[in-house]
Amino acid sequence: MEERFQTFTVLIAKISRSIRKIKSEEMEEYELKSPHVSCLYYLFKEESLTAKELCDICQEDKASISRSLEYLEERGFLICESNLKKRYKSLLKLTEKGKDIAKKIGDKIDAVLEIASKGLSDENRAILYQSLTLISNNLDLFCKKYGG
Repeated sequence: MEERFQTFTVLIAKISRSIRKIKSEEMEEYELKSPHVSCLYYLFKEESLTAKELCDICQEDKASISRSLEYLEERGFLICESNLKKRYKSLLKLTEKGKDIAKKIGDKIDAVLEIASKGLSDENRAILYQSLTLISNNLDLFCKKYGG
């Protein structure tokens, strides 16, 4: 049991660190940080989203998404077409500059996923994602039940 725990936690931590490192290194040339990548990527894929929807998709807290959106808006990557003070539920859209960068990010993500999946069959990939989803859901339930 101890070996299973160690293998699981070490591998998950290594994967997470690698993802953060890749995001940071790949985005350095654009002066973007890891949280910005997800915002740009999902806005590009969906065309427009609210900050609330981004929080849900990216699994980030409201403050982190808010800081990222402010940074991206100040640098001309996205716009908010609402003049409301509370813009949490206002639609956000990428500018042409944002779309250009998001397209490059998407291409890099595709390349990284291809490298990460090397040697993994489509069937094994489906099983892996199904298993990770099940583990994630089980851990969420545990945290809700036991306040972890």
